[in-house]
Amino acid sequence: MSTITPHKLGVHKILKHIPLNAIFDAPAKRRLAKAVNIADLRLCAKARAHKMVFDYLDAGADDEISLRRGKDAYSELEMHYHVLSGLKPPLDLRTKIFGQDVKLPFFGCPTAGNRMFHWEGETAAAKAAEHHGSLYGLSSLATTGITDIGKIHNGPKVFQLYVWKDRELVKEVLAKAKEGGFNALALTVDFTWYGNRERDIRNDFSIPPKYSVAQMVEAIRKPAWTYDFLSHEPYSYACINQDVPADSLAAFVNSQIAPEFNWDDAEWLLGEWGGPAGIKGVVRPDDAVRAVKTGFSTMWVSNHGARQLETSPATIDVLPSIREAVGPDIEIIMDGGVQRGTDIAKALALGADSVGVGKPYLYGLAAGGTDGVIKALEILRVELDRAMGLLGVANVDDLKKRGPGLIKRRHSSARDYPDRYAYERGYGGGII
Repeated sequence: MSTITPHKLGVHKILKHIPLNAIFDAPAKRRLAKAVNIADLRLCAKARAHKMVFDYLDAGADDEISLRRGKDAYSELEMHYHVLSGLKPPLDLRTKIFGQDVKLPFFGCPTAGNRMFHWEGETAAAKAAEHHGSLYGLSSLATTGITDIGKIHNGPKVFQLYVWKDRELVKEVLAKAKEGGFNALALTVDFTWYGNRERDIRNDFSIPPKYSVAQMVEAIRKPAWTYDFLSHEPYSYACINQDVPADSLAAFVNSQIAPEFNWDDAEWLLGEWGGPAGIKGVVRPDDAVRAVKTGFSTMWVSNHGARQLETSPATIDVLPSIREAVGPDIEIIMDGGVQRGTDIAKALALGADSVGVGKPYLYGLAAGGTDGVIKALEILRVELDRAMGLLGVANVDDLKKRGPGLIKRRHSSARDYPDRYAYERGYGGGII
């Protein structure tokens, strides 16, 4: 016998006509207005979102060693700047990603199930990308459809795909992406097993909530998130099949993910797509070289946000070796651990052509929908502009060309990293 839920009873059809969102969201809007960096947005998200939802966003795998290392790795890189460069703001941040012109050299990574964080979901991220003139990435496990995104974002778009077993499903999804105006494909190859996210296990994570006593108590504590959830339609995975409810994610992934997917399958996929394609999840130079030979146009250096294999390397650490392996002409995207505009500058200097951010914009989404995502990208834009100006580089190409001489590795010390009282002392970044 299926569980009776508020959505099955049609509660959302009644609540959507009762505009209480503004009342419940007033404290969240005040917090969002005061946020000055991504660490602040993280705290705003934590204050508004249900605990199991926030922890799903915030967590890494196992002991979260890779999660911490991914952030700390940037602290070991010093910026050796030039002076008297004759520059004035704003600088030129334009570049190309997947061969398409964009106004920013960073973008929001494709991430699953955005509507669990805020009712606007992927539409908020698409509106923010349109606002900033950046690339938009849509996950094949999105809770908003390809057509809906196409109506919002007119610029370059990349569609992310997992290694599915069902080739007919793959063909169907690829056809939708092409029809929806997506310029590029990103194949995620580090998700052949589901990572061990222990915060989710402890929280009894489920979509939607299981209506246990603990989850209902937490829902009462987070009224803005809860009213969003109860007053809108239930989630579904709109890019795959509208009939697959979001609460079937684990079962669907387990039935469709193909651990046996190999290089031959990847070559078949590239043939079906027939356009620019990136391989997402590369951390080894030899895999990058093979990916180029297979036909991928873009290497996407990523460890899935430190959510898959524990003690996988920090992506900024392996980036230079991958650039050396594939040479100067192959496009490289890097994501992982980015919390500051200076982190983006370091990645561009060390071999990346562009940088993906996941948690930063999702913190903004969970904190305040479209306004939160716009603010997250704006924070990073301003920080990157400032970092480049102080480094003495006028544009992205200049940063990439002169980068290796600007970034030096140093031995780390305890002073580099925040302790548990750092936020109280005014230290903004890198707090877990």
